[in-house]
Amino acid sequence: MSYEGKVVVVTGAANGIGRSIAVAYAAEGASVVLADIQEAEGAAAAAALRQEGRNAVFASCDVRKEEDIIRLIQETVQEFGRIDILINNAGVSRWKSPYELKLEEWDDVLNTNVRSCFLAAREAARHMTELGIPGSVVNISSTRAVMSEPNSEAYAASKGAINSLTHAMAISLGKDGIRVNSISPGWIETQDYESLRPEDHQQHPAGRVGKPADIARACLYLTHPDNTFITGANLVIDGGMTRKMIYEE
Repeated sequence: MSYEGKVVVVTGAANGIGRSIAVAYAAEGASVVLADIQEAEGAAAAAALRQEGRNAVFASCDVRKEEDIIRLIQETVQEFGRIDILINNAGVSRWKSPYELKLEEWDDVLNTNVRSCFLAAREAARHMTELGIPGSVVNISSTRAVMSEPNSEAYAASKGAINSLTHAMAISLGKDGIRVNSISPGWIETQDYESLRPEDHQQHPAGRVGKPADIARACLYLTHPDNTFITGANLVIDGGMTRKMIYEE
């Protein structure tokens, strides 16, 4: 198992993509901290991994709060003695007309999605540097950073900011041996995959809608200790959807 001895923190790990990422690292031998604001679901996810013989713990964390993020990273180091990998996955969305979107809703999306990435990466990097660990950070962005549907202004802005933050921090932290990359998922079905229609799959050049495991495998690739030449990159995982031209007939 290639991640034996590594310690991984995944935010937004109670469900969906975050949980799949945590499961993937645990299966590769890593010790995983599943952080989430949803305590019942997060604790259950960690317990399920422990029942499989994996090393996993749950940590309650509201990534909108700086003090929660600082505590999350500190407690991880206290528990495991190190932190090697941070996956910034936590996020929210608000689908509202720009005429109706309230300032506090805008701030909530930006604070949850992008400010948390900066704060968590900053705190993790401090410990990685102090411990002399060549760490790795992956920020989960979205293809909505470069393409949009109506009423997605706050979400799109936050994901565009994540892409910019990623390459900026890759430059700032590179001297400390820390790599920072991002992943932009396209349509990743986290609920009932079997209920998807044939036309849902057909609009993807890959022939199918994405699954959370597709993003988890991308995280494993970006953070692998052999891939030290990859930093400041944004990996688009969307089945080719953003490359497909659509003409109205």
